[in-house]
Amino acid sequence: MTLELSKVPRKPGVYIFKGAREKVLYVGKAKNLRNRLRSYFQDSASLDPRKAAMVRMVKDFSFIATGNELEALILEANLIKQYKPKFNIILRDDKNYPYIKLTVTEQWPRIEVVRRIKKDGNLYFGPYVPSQAMWEALAFIRRNFLIRTCGYSLDKPMRPCVQYQMKRCSAPCAGLISMEEYKKIIDDVILFLKGEKKELLQKLEDRMHTLSEEMRFEDAAKIRDRIFKLRRAFESQKVVSPELGDIDVIGYCREGDDIAVNVLFVRNGTLIGAKDFFLEKVLTSDNSEMMHSVIEFFYAKEIIPPEVILVNVMPESARSLKAWLKKKKGEAVNIEVPADGKKMGLLHMANENARLHFGTKKKSIFDETLKILKDRLHLTKVPSSIGAFDVSTIQGSESVGAFIYWENGEFKKDNYRHLKIKGVLGVDDYAMMHEIVERVLRKEHLIPDLVVIDGGKGQLEVARKVMGDLDIKTDLIAVAKKPDRAFLINDEIIDLEDRSSSSLLLKKIRDEVHRFAISFHRKLRDKRLMESPLEKIPGIGKKRRLELLRHFGSIDNIRKATVDEIAKIKGFNKKVAEKVVERIKSG
Repeated sequence: MTLELSKVPRKPGVYIFKGAREKVLYVGKAKNLRNRLRSYFQDSASLDPRKAAMVRMVKDFSFIATGNELEALILEANLIKQYKPKFNIILRDDKNYPYIKLTVTEQWPRIEVVRRIKKDGNLYFGPYVPSQAMWEALAFIRRNFLIRTCGYSLDKPMRPCVQYQMKRCSAPCAGLISMEEYKKIIDDVILFLKGEKKELLQKLEDRMHTLSEEMRFEDAAKIRDRIFKLRRAFESQKVVSPELGDIDVIGYCREGDDIAVNVLFVRNGTLIGAKDFFLEKVLTSDNSEMMHSVIEFFYAKEIIPPEVILVNVMPESARSLKAWLKKKKGEAVNIEVPADGKKMGLLHMANENARLHFGTKKKSIFDETLKILKDRLHLTKVPSSIGAFDVSTIQGSESVGAFIYWENGEFKKDNYRHLKIKGVLGVDDYAMMHEIVERVLRKEHLIPDLVVIDGGKGQLEVARKVMGDLDIKTDLIAVAKKPDRAFLINDEIIDLEDRSSSSLLLKKIRDEVHRFAISFHRKLRDKRLMESPLEKIPGIGKKRRLELLRHFGSIDNIRKATVDEIAKIKGFNKKVAEKVVERIKSG
């Protein structure tokens, strides 16, 4: 090996360690290839145990010299993706993250979801991880901004589709909106996706007042309704601090050779997502080297780097990393280790999330947390399983219940349950909670060590009665929010705002069941909204439904129509018209 090392150039480049049968064990880069390789193979080298174990497995190596460190970094990232070597840090996530793409290069822009970023002049917003917030944003845009969703070429006028009839598109295809008005809508969508709420709301209020002064009261009312809905949408966003702009925050928790990493995505001061990774048996004990590998592998994906990346420790070769990130983004990207202020608070949050994620992988950490939980909540035993219930209902429609199951540090999705409320009319949270707790806990295999109710003292009392009737003697608490607190059977209230691991675990479980309930509720609600009352009328097929909509323009107008008016439509007669009037007015 000494003879071979003497032939290695003192230049930047990438080296590849190979084991038996030419299997790639490790890919690394170096500013000086010869010096770096000697550091591994000289007898006097002092190596970490993991590095020493790897070197003993090396049967051969190769190298590729490059012109500079940046070229070496890019080549290293590509080779790691290609070979996935055993001793490199690999973030186990093969999917590219979703972005919202606004096709501003088209004459009539539209939005779509993409996982590939192109330098095509269009606007990309994201990444959205997990994707739930993205789908919520898309649904809001389609309901309130009326931009087109189709991919048709609009060179020639055409008849508007059902999206226009549903009031979810302004129909530029049929010339029903001017280019100037459509551009205003696109500008509003951009402000919405950027989170520029003050500028957007002020702009809409000015437009509403102008329309009112021009006595265009119907148009002004539409803007007023949009402002109201926007305010509600912005209130639900997790605003960190608008002045922070676009930031990714990389926190981690390390114990020995195992590391949990949490990445927070902040765009225009709003937290839009997060991603967890777990790294086992990391080769190096040097955290700056580890951080370099995490950043390199993470941004090697189809992802647009932000303006700033916050880290606990400055990564090795930060200068070349910044140059590489700048090339990907098209503008400067800074890597910072914050000392205090809001940025430090974000990093603290990412570190805490990473610590929690570590706990889901390392049961030993949770053992201590669960023991603390037992003492704090006066439980009869340390809970290895926790089940949680929640009810979701909006404006009294499509009420649903949800149950989730956590065991030994992991959410067990096989035990999750969605429930449609069957025996309760109207809005009665207590009766609905009674129903779902009874239906789930009748199944013995779903009874956990601890039952958590999303709610307060009233919901807790309902669940206690159900469990008493079923003779279930498992522990029971309720967890409420604003402020976060737990209600116990003995009327004691426990503060959960202390950021302790036990509090964070309870809130994580409470939030998971709430998310699960909301997702089911929205699915049912959206399905109901998409259903046309015409579909329920016997003898009214697709062609007749379309003829009705084309002739009258909306379901409301069909309800107002007489039998004679409907009978005159092509394909209809008086008998069919009577059936339509009878069914649609009763439905």
